[in-house]
Amino acid sequence: MTQDIEKDRDEKTIPCLYFRDPGRDNTRKTLAAAARRVRELDLRTVLIASTSGETGLMAAELIDVENLVVVSHSTGFIRPDVQQMTPEDREALEKSGARILTAQHAFGGIGRAVRKKLGTYELEELVAFTLRLFGQGMKVAIEIALMAADAGLVSTFEPCVSIGGTNDGADTAVLLKPAHAQDFFDLKVQEILAKPRLWED
Repeated sequence: MTQDIEKDRDEKTIPCLYFRDPGRDNTRKTLAAAARRVRELDLRTVLIASTSGETGLMAAELIDVENLVVVSHSTGFIRPDVQQMTPEDREALEKSGARILTAQHAFGGIGRAVRKKLGTYELEELVAFTLRLFGQGMKVAIEIALMAADAGLVSTFEPCVSIGGTNDGADTAVLLKPAHAQDFFDLKVQEILAKPRLWED
C-alpha cells in the first residue's frame, strides 16, 4: 500500500482544500476531501475526532471505509465523570460499525494536571501548542492518531486519514503514518488534504 501511495504521489498533484475560517461549517467539505483520498488510495482506516458523536456519525455516512475509528473526549474533560458523547450517538456509531475510542488525551493527562495545579506547562502541552501553529485541527488529527495507535485500533505500518477540528465539527484532514505516543517522532504527516488558512481579521 505504501508503494501505491508513493506511485500516486509521483503521478499527480494532490489538492489541498483551504478554508478561510476554522470551524464546523467546513465539516462536510472536509469529510468529502477525506472520502475522495480514501477511495483514490484504497485506504482501510479513517480516524475522526468527535466530541458529541455528531461528526463521527456524519463521517460514518459519508466515508466508505473498513475501519472508522471515532475518538471522543476523555471522560472528565469538561468536569468530573462527565462524558460528552451522548449515549444515543454512541449507540448509533456502534450500529454503523464504527469503533469508539475514549482515552486519556495524548497531549493532556498528567501534564495538564501539573499545569492546572502548579501553573507551569509540561512537555506534552508544549508539543500541542507547537502543532497549533498549523491550526487546532492539525493538533487534534495528530493527537488522535497517537491515541488510536496506543489502543491498537490502527496499524503503525499503514497510512490512514486522520480528521480533526476546531471546537466543533471538522476542518482539517491529513494523510499520515501513525505512531505510538512513545514513538511520537516516527509519526509522519504525508499529505494535508484540508485545513483552515487561519486569517486574522
